[in-house]
Amino acid sequence: MLTTEPDLTSAYDRLRHEILQGDLQPGERLRVADLHARYAFGLTPLREALMRLTSEGLVITEANRGARVREATLDEFRDLMHTRREIEALCLRASIAKGTSEWEAQVLSAMHLLARADLPSSPEDRATASAWERKHRRFHHALVSACDSVWLLRIWDDLADHSERYRKLRLLNYRNLAADVRDVNAEHSDIMEAALNRDPERAIALMHNHLARTEAAVARLLTDDPTLGKPS
Repeated sequence: MLTTEPDLTSAYDRLRHEILQGDLQPGERLRVADLHARYAFGLTPLREALMRLTSEGLVITEANRGARVREATLDEFRDLMHTRREIEALCLRASIAKGTSEWEAQVLSAMHLLARADLPSSPEDRATASAWERKHRRFHHALVSACDSVWLLRIWDDLADHSERYRKLRLLNYRNLAADVRDVNAEHSDIMEAALNRDPERAIALMHNHLARTEAAVARLLTDDPTLGKPS
């Protein structure tokens, strides 16, 4: 029997969400029978969802060993963030040049919501972390949304998805001194002001520093505690 699209979408969306949120941790085995018992999705939709996530690089499939969540490694994270900064700069420059008054309103609205979002109180406070992450993603997407390139935004989305797995480590450990606690709202506000003032060089420089500081904080956490984000 053919898999129905709602079943596949539900299985894919659930697995993808839990990988990005850290509920399914880096390196964790993804046995179809276990996932079936955990989520009550059909076996075929789960297999197809794993294939789709493998094509996106969030799941690794090995011959005779099954599937697992992609590991979180320092080398991959550094490569990922370097690429993210390059693409973000291209998108941001084009968005500033082409953005309309509606784009400005979208950026202002996203910043307003992000500035008022609570941070998690502990690594177990995943609901608050997820709510903050959604507002954070909305703000960054709003900034680049006027770049008028389907392919650039598609690449940006993919990089943002993968970096979200790592950034969640910092978000859930932000009270830890190693996490390099800082006023991220001030950083976001400065980037927004530069973008709305149509100053691409300043906006890109501020964004570069913002992403670089997040990279340094996550890298420090991974170096000081290699078990973060790993299955227990």
